[in-house]
Amino acid sequence: MVHPADVQDAAGAELVLPQLVDACPRLNTIFADQIYRGTPCVLSYGFGWKMEIVERPPGQKGFSVLPKRWVVERTFAWLGKHRRLSKDYEELPQSSLAWMQLAMIRLMTRRLLPS
Repeated sequence: MVHPADVQDAAGAELVLPQLVDACPRLNTIFADQIYRGTPCVLSYGFGWKMEIVERPPGQKGFSVLPKRWVVERTFAWLGKHRRLSKDYEELPQSSLAWMQLAMIRLMTRRLLPS
């Protein structure tokens, strides 16, 4: 889901989570950033999901690779390699979403069918 930048993370979760019920029936764990700790919107859906907060190791200062979070950051980097997604060229969030879907389709077909 793509939404405007002025939508806070917790409010964005309220938009995304209900869509996951049908789209991802086998979902049982949601990995979340520290900002979601104690966020009622994430915890109140009651879909039987477990929420796991991904935190940096105690005492860690500066950058550290967080395994589950790194998957998301890596995916953003893959999307950023596509010219139309390297900057915010689109006027509508729906256009951005369409370009992201096309970029991921291209990425997956190249991985499934290597040349």
